[in-house]
Amino acid sequence: MTDRPKPLPQLAGVNAYVPGEAPKYTGGPSYKLASNENPLGASPKAKAVHVEMAGKLDIYPDGTAKDLKAAIAKKHGLDPNRLVVGAGSDEIFLMLGRAYLGPGDESICTAHAFAIYAIIAQQQGSTVVEVAEKSFTADVDAILAAVTPRTKIVWLANPNNPTGTYLPYDEVKRLHAGLPSNVLLVLDGAYAEFVRKNDYASGIELASQFENVMMTRTFSKLYGLAGLRVGWGYAPAHIVDAIERVRMPFNVNLAAQAVAIAALEDEAFVEASLAHNDRELVRLAGELRALGLDVIDGVGNFCVAKFPETKGKTAAEALAYMKERGVTVRGLGGYKMPNHLRVSVGTVEANNAALKLLKEFLGK
Repeated sequence: MTDRPKPLPQLAGVNAYVPGEAPKYTGGPSYKLASNENPLGASPKAKAVHVEMAGKLDIYPDGTAKDLKAAIAKKHGLDPNRLVVGAGSDEIFLMLGRAYLGPGDESICTAHAFAIYAIIAQQQGSTVVEVAEKSFTADVDAILAAVTPRTKIVWLANPNNPTGTYLPYDEVKRLHAGLPSNVLLVLDGAYAEFVRKNDYASGIELASQFENVMMTRTFSKLYGLAGLRVGWGYAPAHIVDAIERVRMPFNVNLAAQAVAIAALEDEAFVEASLAHNDRELVRLAGELRALGLDVIDGVGNFCVAKFPETKGKTAAEALAYMKERGVTVRGLGGYKMPNHLRVSVGTVEANNAALKLLKEFLGK
């Protein structure tokens, strides 16, 4: 065979990220409960701005995203100079990988962590160290025990996706206190807004006080802007500087920046979204338990339920049964949880449809 261009050798071990599936069209209503999207859609104000932006598609966006950073800073009481924005928080993780990971380096994540952390680390040719969890929750002692002189990043989604569990703020602070000062702690707060626990904090305070902490957030979940890809992070100046050196110009598009600002300002929509999630998360979890399923206590906008291993009742079979009938949920085999399914909180109608199918499938 003739020689041909060869990709970097580490890419051979990278499995591409697999997103939640869209439902199969059955001729009737169909519902996607596989990607933790906002069931109420996006803010009416954000939608109106998106329409307005159609007349400006020929214009480059502001490469510094100055107005968006100012809006985020105002909302959260932050220094805009310590903000970074990305095409979703995924891109921020990618930039962190480019800036801080290379061959011979290690990064740590928990056994059921968001898959993108490991993908990015592998792309950089670095080693991914996965540590065990306790009851599907990050274990601070296990993480600290895994730190070596080669550790460069500790990734922690809090709350975690796909399990929905969280670490209280005291435990996050204990984790940070136990890390060497040259190890970067990345706190992924994609689901932070949904948490209604007094002992929780997203990590803004740690990122404000210390030189080795970065906290990230997203507009994809609560704000319903998953299709536009907007995320942001808060970090010390030297980390912001490193990210800016690897960031591609104009990485957050013109419409995304303007729509995200409008979404931040529509507090009524945000409150309505949170109120809906509060109601339906409790109901969905309760109904799943009533079906005899073991449901993980989660604090996000989704439920995770364990299915029997009995043939005819398994998670894989339930997933296929629902998909064929117009409802998709998330299989978690790729997260080493083959007996679990993740069900996003949808509209009342969508949740009812999912519960109806599960009752039929389980013979209840």
